[in-house]
Amino acid sequence: MAGGKHILGKLNSQRVFGTAKVGDRGQIVIPKEAREMFHIRPGDTLLILGEEDKGLIVSRPEVLRELADQIFDSNRNEDQNND
Repeated sequence: MAGGKHILGKLNSQRVFGTAKVGDRGQIVIPKEAREMFHIRPGDTLLILGEEDKGLIVSRPEVLRELADQIFDSNRNEDQNND
């Protein structure tokens, strides 16, 4: 799927990259275009999250670390404002 498929009504940064088949050893291949867009290199660590009825999320751990930092900073600011 050259260039990824644009999702109607979504930003160009939101794409469908195709499918990945699970191999005998439980491994998948992330499509080349997705690896390039997200700068995923051999040896990188990816975080796999899931919810049984909704599916899986594959992300770089840094993305969630940044989100957690934002949440904690927001809570700290609220605590300071309440003092």
